[in-house]
Amino acid sequence: MAKQYRPVDRDQPFLFPPDMREWLPADHPVHLVITAVEDHLDTSAFHARRKTGGAGTAGYDPDMLATVLVWAYAHGITSSRRIEELCRTDVAFRLICAGNLPDHVTFARFRSDFPDATAAFFTEVLILCARLGMGRLGTVALDGMKIAANASKAANRTEEGLRKLAEEAVAAHAAADAAEDALFGEGLRGDEVPEAAWSPRSRAGRIRAALADLEAEREAAQAEQAAKAEAFRARQLAGERTGRSPDSAAVELAEENLARVTAAQQAKIDDWQARNAASLAQAGKPLRNPPRQPASEHCRVKDAAAQVEKARERAAEAERKAAEREANRTGPGPVRNITDPDSRLMPVHGGGFGQCYNTENVVSDDELVIATELTDDPTDMAWFEPMMAQAGQAADLIRANRPASGPDPAPDPGGGQQDDGGIGLALSDSGYCSEANLTCPGPDRLIAVGKRRDLEKAARGQDTGPSWGGEAVQAMRDRLKTEDGITAYRQRGHIAETPHGHIKHNMGLRQLSVRGKAKASAEWKFICAVHNLFKALSTGHLTGQALAALAS
Repeated sequence: MAKQYRPVDRDQPFLFPPDMREWLPADHPVHLVITAVEDHLDTSAFHARRKTGGAGTAGYDPDMLATVLVWAYAHGITSSRRIEELCRTDVAFRLICAGNLPDHVTFARFRSDFPDATAAFFTEVLILCARLGMGRLGTVALDGMKIAANASKAANRTEEGLRKLAEEAVAAHAAADAAEDALFGEGLRGDEVPEAAWSPRSRAGRIRAALADLEAEREAAQAEQAAKAEAFRARQLAGERTGRSPDSAAVELAEENLARVTAAQQAKIDDWQARNAASLAQAGKPLRNPPRQPASEHCRVKDAAAQVEKARERAAEAERKAAEREANRTGPGPVRNITDPDSRLMPVHGGGFGQCYNTENVVSDDELVIATELTDDPTDMAWFEPMMAQAGQAADLIRANRPASGPDPAPDPGGGQQDDGGIGLALSDSGYCSEANLTCPGPDRLIAVGKRRDLEKAARGQDTGPSWGGEAVQAMRDRLKTEDGITAYRQRGHIAETPHGHIKHNMGLRQLSVRGKAKASAEWKFICAVHNLFKALSTGHLTGQALAALAS
């Protein structure tokens, strides 16, 4: 048994290894990340944003800055100041920097160039994964995920609140101008810095942007309703089948139709009376079959009048329900965030609302994110067809770069037909279920027509309540009742949710660090690229031997 502790001698001199790569073991993953980014990814999009050859200190290599950010995001670090600190104290970060010590402003400015370069970087990582033999496309899954924006829910304002803030800002600026005029005299002193030079998007600018967005949304909704009413009116005039009139203009359209039918009937009465008078004058005989008078007694006029009353009753009932909803509403109406006007209040898992963006992600069978889009739409329905189109392009890219000697993709248990290794079957939850999404162009698909527990009950032959939907939905319901259909759909949760869990829980990236949809979208694509790169690392596809083989 030891009789004493090991000595703690902080004055002991050491000689560092001549090669800084020896600071870490040879099997440390940072070596592979450095090699992958610098030697196997085309980072020209990052280089295009940098300037060299001019006066001043030499800039930092974009490959090095990109690698630092890849390593940082992989470990849940998004703060530029924290990254600067780790470049001084953490061995892996120091190795990536190769003795350079960029400050946080350098990282922040480099990251601000993401919108132009990240899409290309995401594609390059996907190509590298394909060259390493990844990207099994027999079965893919599409799912949405809410990710928190860099903004607080408390910064949301209604249109009335935004107008009040805008008026207060104008009054504050006027007061400041008056105070400065009193202090310095009217006019500029000549040494002022323009606001745009230090604040490209001031708080007042964000308020104006949020207010303009709300107004544009309201005007777009009004224009859409007006277009529907005009289309309905055109069908009426053409004598076509019209269906139910748009609620917003139902009374107006019904009254127009009543006036049109009444005028037409009155014209027939006037015409008959004129012809009858001529017949009496010429032959002394009246015409037979006189039209029913007055015009309001005609059956078509009566029907049109009844439609007016029904439309008024529906409008009154809709107004009553709207007032009831307004009285019972616990939260505000349409709002915009004055910190990040592009983000939205969205329902989140577990209940409640968060200030978020919604990400749409298509994931391969081996958990690569092959297509992704960041949206401000809280629902997923409209994104099925666009994401399938993106996934098809990604599949072509993967097939073009897949090694010829690599294994064929796994067979599709759901019966989907693969096209030379392309997407065989696409899986989606009920948030994407619609006749349009079930019949639009794209790969074979299984889209849930209800909750997972109801699908399982239906597959066991148990009654799950009344059915809904058209022919395509009914056909999908029948297919999911089969053993092959439900077996294939059971893969959806594992394929689609695993990358989401990895990004949020393992990488620790639950909130974006930038604001504005363009920058937020770029950051999300960068996060997905980092996920894909480290998925190749964790599955053993990204190795020194594999990279050496690619280089040769």
